[in-house]
Amino acid sequence: MAASITGEHTMLQQIIGHTPLYVWAILAFLVNRGIAASRERTMTLRAAAIVPVVMAGLALQEIGHRFGLAAVPLGAWLAGAATGVAMAWQLGAGAVTAVDRAAGTVTLRGSWAPLVLMLGVFCSRYALAVAGAMAPSLAHDMPFAVAASLLLGLLNGLLGGRVLRCVQAWSVAVR
Repeated sequence: MAASITGEHTMLQQIIGHTPLYVWAILAFLVNRGIAASRERTMTLRAAAIVPVVMAGLALQEIGHRFGLAAVPLGAWLAGAATGVAMAWQLGAGAVTAVDRAAGTVTLRGSWAPLVLMLGVFCSRYALAVAGAMAPSLAHDMPFAVAASLLLGLLNGLLGGRVLRCVQAWSVAVR
């Protein structure tokens, strides 16, 4: 048992030790943005869309890097994203508390969900990178590719659905 724990500890040290410093900077940025999202805040539509767009781009980059730009993983990502958007749409009523068209802003209710979702994308990408380094054959394992792509798409869709609620509130606001 002790040898197993020591081996696992050494493997964890290797994984963390081989993680580039910029990855930890990205994690710090995401935690900062997630904490900011926990409080009500006023922002432009563009600012509201930045993190979801970047997270979707990073997820698609990971899928392309790990599995190539094959139709099946991309289709799984799209299916996950569509499901996530639909779920966020249903759960996101009331996320926008005010629209000020003159100022060009929306006010969002605070929520911890963006932090959880951003960390979900980060951890998924990190796990994919570790799995790819430890078992390169996973790049050719279609069920793994579909599951990973579906998960990333779902998380991206949940993040993006909140932005779509902002766009919808903006479009119905009195001019």
